[in-house]
Amino acid sequence: MSQQHDFFERVYEVVRKVPYGKVTTYGTIARFLGAARSARTVGYAMNAAHALEDVPAHRVVNRNGMLTGKHHFGGINTMQQLLEAEGHIIIGDKIQDFDSVLWSPNE
Repeated sequence: MSQQHDFFERVYEVVRKVPYGKVTTYGTIARFLGAARSARTVGYAMNAAHALEDVPAHRVVNRNGMLTGKHHFGGINTMQQLLEAEGHIIIGDKIQDFDSVLWSPNE
């Protein structure tokens, strides 16, 4: 098993724990895994996760609450639709009241 594959699996374990109606960030996951400078690698893991039905990749956004990964979903608005179905308000590709819905694996 490659080191990258192992890291991706660790990322997926964290993302599977993000509660319904909450979101987290690439950097939050990277810091939790002890790899604070690896937010971009977490993003690569999320890009590869879309074929995995048990990984809610739509719940991972950038540090400002922007839907930066939306183009990796099946349709241009799929990520937004999934988040809106969980109660989030999205305006201009940004989650509103971001701080109130931000989840940390340390919780």
